[in-house]
Amino acid sequence: MSIFEKTRATLFPFMEPGAGRNYATSVSGRLRRSTLVLLRWMAIAGQTAAILLVAFGLGYQLPLPECFAMIGLSVMINLAVTFMLPLDRRVADLEALAQLGFDLVQLAALLWLTGGMNNPFALLFMAPVVTSATTLSRPVLAILGGMAASVSLFMVYDFRPLPWSESGFELPFMFRMGAWSALIVGMFFTALYAWRSARESRRMSEALRATEAVLAHEQKLSALGGMAAAAAHELGTPLATIRLTAKELKREVKDGTHMAEDLDLLLSQTERCRDILKQLSKRGDAGDLYHDNLSYEILLDEACEPYDGIKSGVSIDVELAGEGDPPIIQRRAELVYALKNLIENAVSFAETEVVLIGNWSSQDISLTIVDDGPGFDAAVRDRLGEPYVTARPEKKRAGGLGLGLFISKTLLERTGAKVRFANKTEGGARVSIIWPIGAILGTST
Repeated sequence: MSIFEKTRATLFPFMEPGAGRNYATSVSGRLRRSTLVLLRWMAIAGQTAAILLVAFGLGYQLPLPECFAMIGLSVMINLAVTFMLPLDRRVADLEALAQLGFDLVQLAALLWLTGGMNNPFALLFMAPVVTSATTLSRPVLAILGGMAASVSLFMVYDFRPLPWSESGFELPFMFRMGAWSALIVGMFFTALYAWRSARESRRMSEALRATEAVLAHEQKLSALGGMAAAAAHELGTPLATIRLTAKELKREVKDGTHMAEDLDLLLSQTERCRDILKQLSKRGDAGDLYHDNLSYEILLDEACEPYDGIKSGVSIDVELAGEGDPPIIQRRAELVYALKNLIENAVSFAETEVVLIGNWSSQDISLTIVDDGPGFDAAVRDRLGEPYVTARPEKKRAGGLGLGLFISKTLLERTGAKVRFANKTEGGARVSIIWPIGAILGTST
């Protein structure tokens, strides 16, 4: 093993092969090593500028050798991390704890040399803690918070005085305790706010990724259906030629011969192929105006069809009303999936019926899905459509994550719709969807 490899193994054991078997690290994957290095360079620059300004600009006597020794130690750590480890990697919690813990100790040493809690820059103890709150796990946050509280409390009692006068400057003990208490309270609330904000952001990102996965899956299915319909269309012509040729050959062959029997078999198989191609063409989206567009009534029938009769005693009715004929709707994978998901949800809660009420006018197209079930729980009704919020009772969730309504609402909003969740006055749930008139219209044939 080279000197370089030995040094890396000594300073950074968690980077060695197989380290995961020896260290209980939890890789959060949200903090890059380059970010830690950049923040430390910024701290080094700020600390150097502050010391030089106080020592040479304001003329105060500071323990410069000790202060620059602490800053130099940070420089050495940064150079070691930069040259020994890849900066474009996301760090494990253990490594992040080691680096941010060092930053806390280095800052504490500088503050101890320059007044302890008398130094207004003690506020910087919050920086590593808040950083861990936004990107790392709760155990790491707790450890760093405990370290910051401990070293800052130590400096309430023991520190080198600030050189503001020949006899030094020292605030009353009660004031230092008050400053320490304010630091702890501010650190706690700031870290809590940052942690909650980061947690909500991560949950939203995960939910949106789930939505993108669902949409990609539906688009893939739609594309496969289009390929099937296109294949059925292309195969129709050669199949018709084979069938015509077989009929002509049969006219020239005497009945009862082996050749006649083979031709009869060939004709029966071509007829079967025609039936299969017809079924394929009905399933798919061939990409022409006939398949890309469908009437509002057919769209709702298609969305209802998989769930009609799926639950015993529950019927699905469609009621349409509007100005003139039903509008022609553009077939979109996200639109069909979202409607099916909402209808499935209504059927699962309904007692006897689910009603789809479709309306259209010169200004908008609307759809209301109502059921006669228990309705949305009042405790979550105002938050329905947010990720990880479910309308199902605990015993009926069956492992669900509460993403169904969020995904449906997000996909519908991508088509330009406004979605509202409410309860009927006489009991049951109501989902209202409204599109501006031009949002989902297709092209009339």
